[in-house]
Amino acid sequence: MAKNKKATRKFEKNHLKDTIERRKEFAKIKQRNQVKDKKKARRAKDYERVDSDEEAKPKKVSNGESKGKNAFEDMTVDDFFRGGFDIPERKATRGPKAGKTKVDTKKLGKRKRTTLDDKGDSSSEASAEGQPLPSDVDSGSDRDEDLDAHKEDLEALKAKDPEFYKFLQENDSELLAFDEHGDLAEVEELSGSDEEEARPSKKSKKQKKVKKDVDEAAAESNKADSDQEKAGEDDGEVTAAMVSKWRVAMTDVQSLRAMRQVVLAFRAAAYVNEQEGKEYKYTISSPEVYHELLMLALKHVPDVLKHHLPIKESAPGKLRVPTDSKKFRTLTPLLKSHSSSMNHLLTSLNDASTIKVTLASLLELLPYLLSFKKILRGLIKTVVAVWSDSSSTEATRINAFLVIRRMAVIGDSGIREAVLRSVYQGLVKGSRNTTVHTMQGVNLMKNSAAELWGLDPVVGYTTGFTFIRQLAIHLRGSITNPSKDSYKTIYNWQYTHSLDFWSRVLSTHCSSLAIAQAGHPKNQASSLQPLIYPVVQITLGALRLIPTAQYFPLRFHLIRSLLRISLATETYIPLGPALLEVLHSAEMRKAPKPSTLKPIDFSTTLRAPKAYLRTRVYQDGVGDQTADLLADFFLLWTRSIAFPELSLPVTVTLKRWLRDTGSRSTGNKNAKLASLFSLLVQKLEANARFIEQRRAKVDFAPDDRAAVEGFLRDESWEVTPLGAFVKGTRRAREERERILEMGRREEDKRGRAGREGRDEEDGEGRGEGGAFSEEEEEDDE
Repeated sequence: MAKNKKATRKFEKNHLKDTIERRKEFAKIKQRNQVKDKKKARRAKDYERVDSDEEAKPKKVSNGESKGKNAFEDMTVDDFFRGGFDIPERKATRGPKAGKTKVDTKKLGKRKRTTLDDKGDSSSEASAEGQPLPSDVDSGSDRDEDLDAHKEDLEALKAKDPEFYKFLQENDSELLAFDEHGDLAEVEELSGSDEEEARPSKKSKKQKKVKKDVDEAAAESNKADSDQEKAGEDDGEVTAAMVSKWRVAMTDVQSLRAMRQVVLAFRAAAYVNEQEGKEYKYTISSPEVYHELLMLALKHVPDVLKHHLPIKESAPGKLRVPTDSKKFRTLTPLLKSHSSSMNHLLTSLNDASTIKVTLASLLELLPYLLSFKKILRGLIKTVVAVWSDSSSTEATRINAFLVIRRMAVIGDSGIREAVLRSVYQGLVKGSRNTTVHTMQGVNLMKNSAAELWGLDPVVGYTTGFTFIRQLAIHLRGSITNPSKDSYKTIYNWQYTHSLDFWSRVLSTHCSSLAIAQAGHPKNQASSLQPLIYPVVQITLGALRLIPTAQYFPLRFHLIRSLLRISLATETYIPLGPALLEVLHSAEMRKAPKPSTLKPIDFSTTLRAPKAYLRTRVYQDGVGDQTADLLADFFLLWTRSIAFPELSLPVTVTLKRWLRDTGSRSTGNKNAKLASLFSLLVQKLEANARFIEQRRAKVDFAPDDRAAVEGFLRDESWEVTPLGAFVKGTRRAREERERILEMGRREEDKRGRAGREGRDEEDGEGRGEGGAFSEEEEEDDE
């Protein structure tokens, strides 16, 4: 027997039950109508037969005989529904109310409605008040996910059974009506209670008098604006008076009716640049009114929703929203419309302050949107696009990340997975073009996104494994199928930033401090711990893919990522051979040629230009980077009891390299590099002697793992000879980088001033001499 496909199994698990129930409901309705049609046809035949019998045989039953018998005894069901008979009077019963048994036929037409519906609504609100969000999310998400399937079923029903589809159109048109923004007219039913809520129970005479005076003064002051406001409402034009009226209603009495009007006007404002083919209730033509309306909708709509649908937070931090209440169901179209408008507005905004206010408003609305997964997924993509946009400011990125993190915290596992996938895709997309100006933003994205993978360890591991596997597949394809351009899928900024990002994720959540803060037992590892090995292997394979001098900067980037993992997780990664390969390359063994090129910036460079190869400036830069990375690598194990054995092979190799490069005939003749690595060898040997002296005083055997790991644990790394040397070199390197950053900023400022001056001169030239001719423009190009 063939095994079902994955999509079929997924459908059976998630949607089969609901689909079967809908089809059963449609079948019941269809069967009910068929039964009705058959009854009508049968009843019509019975009427014809009875009429023919009555005409052929007259009635012979007297009134006296009928009085003593039951009027319904020989009556069929069809005769009963036809009517035309007298209802017999019931005998008076004993008791005090015997005289009141007479039926008043005039009052039978109308009955007094019972309060069953009201009781049912109140009970449903009370029962739904404390429902947790995860269950609400599941029920609401099922409705959103089944919306498309429901539409497809109706389309298939229209083609298969047009008569039944026509019947639904005539009798249940709401079942077939779908609107992107929903029907907001239902909010009017809830708005009737606004005035009752605003009306106090008791007032003193003094308060009534003061209120009367205030009302009269307000009526006189607003008399001139009332006509303008009325004309604006008739024309659909939003005026400043209308916005002020809505603001007062929303802030003073928390009016749902005013909020509905604001949502409708906000929708028109959000789509103000795309009004072709769409009609909205309101129009906005004034920039001041547009700004006031945006601020009103973004700041006060969440406050009104919190008043009518309060959010409760339980002890574990779970949010509770009454999603099953009548008021939430009525406000659902309004929430969908407002969130869709905010989603579209974020895609078209360029002002940083307005984006900040929009994101802050969306942050407060997130608990109400968890039931609408389709809308929430669109919002996730939009907010991630703002977060990963290189043109966004640092404050805008931070605000966008707060919204993303809020979604991941209060959402279920499905929402968390969607957030992590969108964030990683946005990071890869936003890091494609890396320059000295965008590097700070890329680092901000990597550091902030790494935090999200620790919120849910299970989802974090599954998504991380998937993305790391993709990186491994790309690397394997480049190795097994070598071509002229196959390496380009690996040697680019996106792949490098991806590996660096996963090193940050693992160093953040797999360190001993992070495990202790998460509340795990001492010997229990993080759920992300198994990802360390594949990330390290992929990184080592990538840095050795093309071992040429032109890609030494990329190798240095990847080695720094591995050093970060080794430092946080205390995992030994053999990085010494990868660095010694750089020293044994032809670029570092042969004498360089003089050059006047600027020193290369290794922090923003992956591939060195060909003009830098075999030059003194490039050889000096590569030597400095190699020495720094070797010192940082051995600094991780400077307090290890096995440091002498660990550093011995590298020390011997460095001495041999110094001897070969110091040769007058075949050496590189670079005294700067010789002195730099000679000093490094001296510090490595001094640190080895320091450890040997301390190791000679211990009284435990090598098989005592606890004592071996605790060797010099309480002492700082700065007291070791190598630690003191690295501390000094880092201070000098930071000072050098600070001076270079200041010079870069001054150069950018001068370049910006020069461009502005040229633009002004070009504008004056155009103003005096008129427009350029086509030939002059071609020459300028």
